[in-house]
Amino acid sequence: MADVVVVGAGPAGRAAASACSDAGMTVALVDPAPRSGWASTFGSWADELPPGVVASASVMERMRLRGTGDHLWHRPYAVLDNDALWKQLWRADITEVTGRAVGAEHGPTGSTVVLKDGRRLAAGVVVDATGPARTLCGGRPPHPPAQQTAVGWVVDSATAAPLCAPGEGVFMDWSSAPRTRGGWPTFLYAVRLGPDRVLLEETSLARRPALPLALLRRRLAGRLSDAGIDPEARLDEERVRFPVDDPLPRPGRVVPFGAAAGFVHPASGFSVARALRSAPWLAAALSGGLATGPATAARAGWQVLWPTEAVTAHVLRMRSLRALLSLPPELVPEFFEAFFALPEAHRVEFLAGEGTLAGTARAMSALFARVPWTIRRRLVLGGMSLGHPPARHGLGGS
Repeated sequence: MADVVVVGAGPAGRAAASACSDAGMTVALVDPAPRSGWASTFGSWADELPPGVVASASVMERMRLRGTGDHLWHRPYAVLDNDALWKQLWRADITEVTGRAVGAEHGPTGSTVVLKDGRRLAAGVVVDATGPARTLCGGRPPHPPAQQTAVGWVVDSATAAPLCAPGEGVFMDWSSAPRTRGGWPTFLYAVRLGPDRVLLEETSLARRPALPLALLRRRLAGRLSDAGIDPEARLDEERVRFPVDDPLPRPGRVVPFGAAAGFVHPASGFSVARALRSAPWLAAALSGGLATGPATAARAGWQVLWPTEAVTAHVLRMRSLRALLSLPPELVPEFFEAFFALPEAHRVEFLAGEGTLAGTARAMSALFARVPWTIRRRLVLGGMSLGHPPARHGLGGS
């Protein structure tokens, strides 16, 4: 019997497993392919990452922000080196189990993870790090999600230069996005993957239903063509699709972690940096809780990840997402222009992986005061009201 069974071997699952191992617990890690690498590109503000992760990352010292104007944010941004991160999170004493978890059973002395092939793994506490699938903590919510979708092409630095200047990246560029009449606007996200590789990505921040990848591919080709970049210069392609408005899962005997726990930030789509920072806290909570019992450990794990203030800040951010989805397409770039023009402290507070209630409210209030009345009215109708934060902090949704 392992002290902790972690299901899911993505960055969040690996981070949770390694932190629990470092805390002295016995750990099993379950995944259909636990030794496979990670194909996705993971980015974050460098100051939100553990120092060891930043040391191996590709770091840009400044990022462009474009709504209807041009802004330069001197805040280092990092693209993670997935191979280096995998090696940092590998531990020899973690038992890796190749298999697909399909359920979990719970009793007074522990839990059992059930695999598709019939195997059963005993655990003191179970961590679900299966991402949006939420395999062991309720599965997918019944309502259609708002999803972030993107298509990106990797090119060399010289090719990317018209859209991504040397030494910098592009966080969001809402300008000159080729789009069909009346279509939902998309933005360019551009980051450096290494000394001579740049990812140029056409991104839909959030839409329900999601913008199709084929449409994003056409828009990306049009954007690159307008910049004088030959589409044949692409070295690789990346496709992105994930939900950004999933409700928080309810507390229970399975502890969700990473995207499965609602870590995905509705305004950026980031979740990995928060998982890397939170993993040691989760491990400490589980270790202390197991001394009393499995149910206590599971409660402690949830509480350290989602204290009441963090839940309330999450609710406010979800309100802002719903309000954004209610805007007509032509007002979206102007909305982000107002956000980019906010003082840096407000931008940092709102985009933080673990934002405080006070900081989130300050940022949203400042944004609301800055946007023109045409947008302000739409935001109110869309639910972006800051006058009365939720009195009940329900954990089952937002």
